[in-house]
Amino acid sequence: MEDKIRIGISACLLGEKVRFDGGHKLDRFLAYTLGEYVDYVPVCPEVEVGLPTPREALRLVRGEAGEARLVFSRSGGDITARMTDWARRRVRDLEGEGLCGFIFKAKSPSSGMERVKLYDRNGVPKKEGVGIFARVFMEHFPLLPVEEEGRLHDPRLRENFIEAVFTFRRWRDCRKDGLDAGRLVDFHTRHKLLLMAHSVEHYRRMGKLVAEAGKRPLSELFEEYQRLLMEAMRLKATVSKNANVLMHAMGYFKKDLSPDEKQELLEVIGNYQREHAPLLVPVTLVNHYVRKYDEPYLKRQHYLNPHPLELQLRNHV
Repeated sequence: MEDKIRIGISACLLGEKVRFDGGHKLDRFLAYTLGEYVDYVPVCPEVEVGLPTPREALRLVRGEAGEARLVFSRSGGDITARMTDWARRRVRDLEGEGLCGFIFKAKSPSSGMERVKLYDRNGVPKKEGVGIFARVFMEHFPLLPVEEEGRLHDPRLRENFIEAVFTFRRWRDCRKDGLDAGRLVDFHTRHKLLLMAHSVEHYRRMGKLVAEAGKRPLSELFEEYQRLLMEAMRLKATVSKNANVLMHAMGYFKKDLSPDEKQELLEVIGNYQREHAPLLVPVTLVNHYVRKYDEPYLKRQHYLNPHPLELQLRNHV
């Protein structure tokens, strides 16, 4: 990819001092490690809506009709309409940024994407709210990969999110020169193993769509394929799914591997299945055999190299 992937992010996660107390919530992995490979578009709803720093803290409070209201925690001033109007304008502006994902600040009444404290009339909170800006963003961009920085501390969720971001970027590149059936077939072919690691059922449904190229309007076909693609990427790749994909990949070497090599690969996959080794180990061995035997189909599979190795995402899953 010639240009860096663009990702929206809560500004405080990059170390910007925009929080209500004048501080920040710098996330070093996001800012310095992933930041080497992406261009961030920072957003701070509360500052951008015109509030000062520092400022009175905000909270979500359940309104009379059951809706979430954004109010100041001490004075009780309600800025729900103000924040919602700004958020709707902001997401329209973000359409021009070419975003491939967004990372929200967890627990924020403006930016939390789930389990934000929502207070009832008696001041008792339940973790069932969604930040005002986050809700508007996700409704406006329903297909974009989104995640919270807190959940990204989980290695599997981190790998899944970043894999989805890179996949979305490749899909966008596939479409940028117009709708073309040949490019759709190529995209689907290159993503076979990656899709199987998330959902074999989705891969099959998408394959049926691709087979209809020439029979249905391309615009309709591409939109349905995109929906299924991002729906599949939201489903987590598991040890069991990955092991099945690795065994499937092994089948492409049935005429090449020596008995010792076959046994070694089976043992490595078995160690991964028993969670005695990370995914990186069997994938590295498969990549070795791809190079050794110049296996043409697997050379094209994004599953074997879905994101920069330097991110070390498969070292812990």
